[in-house]
Amino acid sequence: MALLEVQALHTYYGHVHALKGIDLKVNEGEIVCLIGANGAGKSTTFKMMCGLLKPTAGESFVAGLHLARSAAQARARLGYMAQKFSLYGDLTVRQNLFFFSGAYGLRGKVQEKAVAAMVDVFDLEPFLAVSAAGLPLGFKQRLALACAVVHQPDVLFLDEPTSGVDPITRREFWNHINGLVGKGVTVLVTTHFMDEAEELCDRIAIIDHGRIVERARMSELLRRLRAAHQGIELPSQARKAPLVSGPCRCSTVSSCCAASPGSRSRTRRSGRSPSSWPTPCS
Repeated sequence: MALLEVQALHTYYGHVHALKGIDLKVNEGEIVCLIGANGAGKSTTFKMMCGLLKPTAGESFVAGLHLARSAAQARARLGYMAQKFSLYGDLTVRQNLFFFSGAYGLRGKVQEKAVAAMVDVFDLEPFLAVSAAGLPLGFKQRLALACAVVHQPDVLFLDEPTSGVDPITRREFWNHINGLVGKGVTVLVTTHFMDEAEELCDRIAIIDHGRIVERARMSELLRRLRAAHQGIELPSQARKAPLVSGPCRCSTVSSCCAASPGSRSRTRRSGRSPSSWPTPCS
């Protein structure tokens, strides 16, 4: 079932045609990764898909709800974590959690229970009275994710969520995401880390100049990229238009050309998902 779907999204900024007919479906409980160079249209696509920007043309659906015609109901099913830390730095951790849970419509005992669950899941208890601006980077990331999922969304948007953090923090972050996905949360993510895309995402979509130029499972993409660069003839049933013509000019794609699929053990769906949503992830 496609929990998230966009059809023929077009966007103009003045005379610039930024998005050129984006079509994408994301199924329930799936992690789909958007990859592309800076300026390719990833963040614009994100903002269109979650209702932060209005497209010039095209439609978006969340759990069958039209994002334009049923905006409030559709947005209540979404969570969004921005590329840059976007919480209120002069508010404490507790105040941020209560502010964002209230913005999502949570009140009274329901809100208190949801905030308490986030404090437990993300181990924020020692920092509740600390201003968000004074948190270490890893805990800023934890707080941003907690505020994005405090209302238990069906779909979670992550815009380059692990940029600038250390490998241990990245792994911890994805442990939390895997716990959510294990309970059926659908995730759409942009990343520049090809190891993340290979190891953790079910499918990827490559965006270039406002168009999705390729969509595939990561293992299939890597196989075809190696074949294209090594001049290997593919079996007829797998033969497709090459992803690159001549030397790879896209730094994002070329960084994965020599990668070896299967060289990393997949950690997703390892049976360590929490028994109820939300609970601490290990």
